Amino acid sequence: MAPPSEHPDAPAHHAAEQRSAAGGDPAAPASGAGAATSSPGEPAAPASAGAPPASRQASSAPRGRVVALTGAASFLGRNLIGILEEDPRIARVVAIDIKTPDTGGAKLRLHTVDLTAPASEERVAEVLAAEQVDTLVHLCFLSSPTPATAWAHELESVGTMHLLHGARQASLRKLILWSQTVLYGAHPTNPNFLTEKHPLRADPEERFFADKMAAEREFNAFGARAKGTTVTILRTAPILGPTVQNYLTRFLARRLVMTMLGFDPLWQFIHEVDAIAAFKLAIDSDFPGTFNIVGDGVLPLSTIVRLAGRTPLPVLHSAAGPLVSALWAAHAAIAPPSFLRYLRYLCVADGEKAARVMGFRPVYSTREALLDFTSAQRLRDVRLLQETPA
Repeated sequence: MAPPSEHPDAPAHHAAEQRSAAGGDPAAPASGAGAATSSPGEPAAPASAGAPPASRQASSAPRGRVVALTGAASFLGRNLIGILEEDPRIARVVAIDIKTPDTGGAKLRLHTVDLTAPASEERVAEVLAAEQVDTLVHLCFLSSPTPATAWAHELESVGTMHLLHGARQASLRKLILWSQTVLYGAHPTNPNFLTEKHPLRADPEERFFADKMAAEREFNAFGARAKGTTVTILRTAPILGPTVQNYLTRFLARRLVMTMLGFDPLWQFIHEVDAIAAFKLAIDSDFPGTFNIVGDGVLPLSTIVRLAGRTPLPVLHSAAGPLVSALWAAHAAIAPPSFLRYLRYLCVADGEKAARVMGFRPVYSTREALLDFTSAQRLRDVRLLQETPA
């Protein structure tokens, strides 16, 4: 899915992405590299609330749970922080990012940590111990591809290793990882619905996929070794809604939407509200293992384009690869050529396990998530709704 679009062209531009998604979107792109880490024991305070030094915080046990989030300034991070702030069972919310999330309140403690830095694992260990964190939610991932593949690798794959090395030195009760169902890959041999038992077969040469699959392997290895720590991996379907921004929303926001001539694969989405609710559910209760988080129902790509009010632009798949490769090299495409497979083949996940084990049932279906996005996008099209960074 790679029609033309603006795209950052260097890691320097992606520093802003990390501030918005990882530290995100990444559901807009996520974290950026190059941020200096704060000195040990001195967490930065959000503008809206003062934060006492970590040494004083650790002097008394918190009356309630302490949840830490990487990628706290991302779309998922910001919204989760807002929900956790309102939960009386949560004593503190610890943000591990290079930017203060704008949803923070009195419970928020910000620690400026760049996970791409070699010393970040020691810093993570200090933060987790000083804040007495019991649950760590790892959201520091890009939700959109980037040409800056070396930086993305340092952020997602190496950054995850740094985080887990630091986590090994703390007594965590729970670890939660954000992953995505696109990692199953789009293949002509895929079954109608992919379960958590199916292997991840996304293109290993594509960094957007490879680094996230590596992060899953690291989390699973950590869970196999760590005794007493619940490890949960939530694989969300592509997130859609009125405020989230990622490669999918940019794809569907174009007047002309590229499709593959002769192909009409089924797609599924998860509404942004349901994605956030799934993470809150995993924070509140213990669900070890991997879970697909998807909306009910599927839609053919042709129907999606029609409901979005866009015009399909069918392209021969033999011509699409060279075209998108050239556009991607010129930083004028939404995604690299490896995403074209999702315009041809099925990649739909089964959410039965999440419903049965977690009790997760989405409020919005795939169709309703699309229509909610489309309603907001139509207002943006006529400049009646301001773009919301994610």
